Amino acid sequence: MTQNRYDTIVIGSGPGGEGAAMKLAKEGRRVAVVEKNQEVGGGCTHWGTIPSKALRHNVKRMMEFNSHPLFREISEPRRFSFPQVLRTAETVIADQVALRSSFYSRNDVPVLNGFAVFTGPNQIELAGSGTRVRKLTADSFVIATGSRPYRPNDVDFSAPSICDSDTILNLSHTPRSITMYGAGVVGCEYASIFRGLGVKVDLINTRNRLLTFLDDEISDALSYHLRELGVLIRHSETYSKVEPTANGNILHLESGKRVRSEILLWANGRTGNTQDMGLEALGLAINTRGQIEVNDTFQTAQPHIYAVGDVIGYPSLASAAYDQGRYVATHIVEGACSYRLAHDIPTGIYTIPEISSVGKTEEELTKAKVPYEVGHAFFKDLARAQISGQTVGMLKLLFHRDTLELLGIHCFGDQASEIVHIGQAIMSQQGDANSLLYFINTTFNYPTMAEAYRVAALNGLNRVR
Repeated sequence: MTQNRYDTIVIGSGPGGEGAAMKLAKEGRRVAVVEKNQEVGGGCTHWGTIPSKALRHNVKRMMEFNSHPLFREISEPRRFSFPQVLRTAETVIADQVALRSSFYSRNDVPVLNGFAVFTGPNQIELAGSGTRVRKLTADSFVIATGSRPYRPNDVDFSAPSICDSDTILNLSHTPRSITMYGAGVVGCEYASIFRGLGVKVDLINTRNRLLTFLDDEISDALSYHLRELGVLIRHSETYSKVEPTANGNILHLESGKRVRSEILLWANGRTGNTQDMGLEALGLAINTRGQIEVNDTFQTAQPHIYAVGDVIGYPSLASAAYDQGRYVATHIVEGACSYRLAHDIPTGIYTIPEISSVGKTEEELTKAKVPYEVGHAFFKDLARAQISGQTVGMLKLLFHRDTLELLGIHCFGDQASEIVHIGQAIMSQQGDANSLLYFINTTFNYPTMAEAYRVAALNGLNRVR
């Protein structure tokens, strides 16, 4: 049994772990990263963000080709299989792994493969694929082990027709039909992907509308366009049992409905990767979804043990996890952190069309009795959208009707996750710099999608002056 000592050990090499490790290394700390998989990147790179967004990109391009009248003059519509569109995703994953591996080697951060188990407040044992166990000690730890799809005990995931968002990437064919149980971000994104491949899709939503954290108008637009694609959405439904069959499965709902499909994709929540790590023996609080409870500085009940990313729950975004990791590294080095993480974190949802928002919704502003007004720019009226054929969607600005302060940015349509950052930059300014007037008094390139800000700002200003 060998022993190694470090200033900090980071457990997990996803965005949160990488952010912490790189910041600590730059500060001259002796850092090691523990990763249970053979390659770095975590769930974000291998099973979550990267593969699903690469899949979505390929399917969207195929849909654009098949719907463009110019291409229809020279070619018949084309269909690719699920394995075909997945191949590009595998290339992107390999590129990301190579890039992220180079970060650790360049900064002299060893990546130790194995499963970490705490045997004391400052000690872990690292079990690898063999019989040898390594004992590692450190002054501080960062737990960034991520999450995995939630699997209820009464659903048989060993059946070949039942998948979660990890195992769906092992699908070796394009199914004729698929049922998504759970209409959160994962369910809605995969509903778009499979419907774009021509698969019959049923989307089962346990709530009364899609993505309830979104502005109502954006949520309604998503529902409308998913239905336009041909997705059948069933709201306010709960499963009673899943019945595998010889050629698929039947999802039995509490309402008495039975939904038959070739593949069932279970997309109803996630669980933190905290099991069997010895955390409970240290007094660390773990909730029923396996998530670690932390304070405002991401410290657990043991102040020298931090946790970041999906393993602590909301907001469960790769972008937020990376920032949390860097924040924690600063706190470890300096004993405090003089800056605070951004309060308004942009949301990017890669449905077809995509969605992005930052700031308050109409519902939140109404509840808070804030006198706000709305400015719209519909993509169908923008020259750039007409040129590209991406005319579905809109940009929506919410602003204080007296001060013209920006309060919320909501975008639905092509490049929404890029467009939102312009508004985010202005919202982050202080005083008069955060104003609707910025967009009115700024010259935008023409034609561009960014021009939507000027159009929406003028639309909103006309409502108050």
